[in-house]
Amino acid sequence: MTDVINSPDSDRVITADDVAEAAGVSRWTVARAFKKDASISRKSREKVMAAAEKLGYAPDLLAASLASDRSHLVALITNDFNNPHKLVLLERLTRILWSHGWGTLLVNMSESEDASAALLAASQRRVDAAVMIGTRFDDRVLDTALGARRMKKLVVFARYSSNPNTLTIACDDVLAMREMADHLLVRGYRRPAFIAGPDTQSAKLHRLDSFTDYWREQTGTAIIAWHAPGYDFRSAIDTTDTLLKSTPDAQKPDVLVCENDILAIGATEAIRGGHEDPRAIAVTGFDDIPLAAAPSYDLTTYRQPITAMCEALLDVLAGRRTKDVFMPGKLIVRRG
Repeated sequence: MTDVINSPDSDRVITADDVAEAAGVSRWTVARAFKKDASISRKSREKVMAAAEKLGYAPDLLAASLASDRSHLVALITNDFNNPHKLVLLERLTRILWSHGWGTLLVNMSESEDASAALLAASQRRVDAAVMIGTRFDDRVLDTALGARRMKKLVVFARYSSNPNTLTIACDDVLAMREMADHLLVRGYRRPAFIAGPDTQSAKLHRLDSFTDYWREQTGTAIIAWHAPGYDFRSAIDTTDTLLKSTPDAQKPDVLVCENDILAIGATEAIRGGHEDPRAIAVTGFDDIPLAAAPSYDLTTYRQPITAMCEALLDVLAGRRTKDVFMPGKLIVRRG
């Protein structure tokens, strides 16, 4: 075992042998103490951990991964940091993964439309799986990565992929948007407009199609969709401003159904900017970010089941789950 760390009190390197001597156990007992599922008594593990803490020792995880072909490291590949929900996702993912013995590597692909470089960077660090939670990748990129055998497991999280060699873990957008549409119909809204994110070939959400198809089934009317150039506050304001200026008064929507909360918050600010009586047009979102509950927005939205999705990811990493997962969330009714 080559696990070493520098002692804080000297330049001498502390090894597993030093810990074994201090704890009065064998070198192999030290190795087992740092393995999650190894067979070792609680008393022996406590002795090893106490000695390791006193000496300032920790195992070399890279060396261990080379020996076992498992790194217990998950790459989180993302972009779109202007969307606050990404920070919510990252916080929950890293906390739950860490509590179950998985380390995380954050790869930011925000400067490139092509995820290939991000996938390559992750694979070079011997990760056991990559979790894609960004917006700038498509199935062709995933095919390239899988064809090059860069990833042991490739999971698309909180979005959808049709690539048969990936595994999707996502909120059930179809169910969510039906619940949202039913809520609006009961409240008496009849002229919705939909504000979505960029209309690209990137891995998609199913919220726009799900809402418009179901609304047409229920009412016989079509819905106009507007695409913001990005999932951010400024893009939402500009898109909503254009929508309201270009739509005749008699055809203006009575509710803006937004693909996520940050678009909904930007839309709310645009409405308040002088176009309309703020009470004349309702706004709904998706995700239930913390700001959605602020009194100034009081946003009706749909909460994704993030904790359950993270638990499903743990099942994937452990090999207990091999099929796509689509989970119901919860409609959060506030002002809208």
